[in-house]
Amino acid sequence: MATSKRNDAEPPGRSMNTIPEYALDQAARQENFPVASRLLSRRLRGRVVAFYRYARTADDIADDPALGTADKSERLQSLEDGLDGRGRSAVALALREALDGTGVGDASALAAARKLLVAFRRDAGGIACVDWDDLMAYCDASAVPVGRFLLAIHGEAADTHDPSDALCAALQVLNHLQDMAEDHDRLGRRYVPGDWMVQHGATDADLTAPKLSGGLRAAVGRTLDATDALLVRAAPLPGRIQSRGLRAQSAATLALARRLAVRLRRGDPLASRIALTRFDFLRAGLVGLWAAR
Repeated sequence: MATSKRNDAEPPGRSMNTIPEYALDQAARQENFPVASRLLSRRLRGRVVAFYRYARTADDIADDPALGTADKSERLQSLEDGLDGRGRSAVALALREALDGTGVGDASALAAARKLLVAFRRDAGGIACVDWDDLMAYCDASAVPVGRFLLAIHGEAADTHDPSDALCAALQVLNHLQDMAEDHDRLGRRYVPGDWMVQHGATDADLTAPKLSGGLRAAVGRTLDATDALLVRAAPLPGRIQSRGLRAQSAATLALARRLAVRLRRGDPLASRIALTRFDFLRAGLVGLWAAR
């Protein structure tokens, strides 16, 4: 997810807990794959917005270059304490309050929110994925819980889990490929599988080049091949979801993921920003509306 960078210390200015819901929704829609979509049920929007605020705050803590690893760990622990009803983290306490046990799947949703912290703690100390399995283990904590949260609060059946997990992992990998130069330069992270880079003669230094080297392009292509396989696994998801709004969002998101994968394969994310276009979003919206019929 990508909004303005913040941290859980709540410095001067408005805290995440005081930002109006409409403003947060507008920020969320600036992302490739928005979580707080207006396609979702108004009845559940409080839970979704609380989750978005929490995840956004945790992400900003892990990404803040001004914080040391120890400070990041302390602030992430404050978020976890909030999920347990302790501490001073307003966004975590608000999420706990939103998931008060009166809604379908609230307990599972809270567990998904807690799992996100595993990935953010790993991000906080820097990360270099050893291989595809290592990247998938990271995605299991960083992306899969987002889908599981949405499925839980909608009361969806267990047969949605595997395709949702695959879609969320694919979205995470595509975002990482978009941002691999910035992730390496600003945050000291590398998500492209290291063994594939070695096999194709690429090094981490290639991530700082003005364009993809032959070896790095081959490693990225291999990563996209594996991501395409995830999207094949994800394909049944919209057809298994009962909620019309969530079904529409999943279909639209799947369409956007496929389109971004194509753009990344054709382009060079080191030479220029590879991004979805307004037309891509329009077409995906139509796919979502058709799925919701």
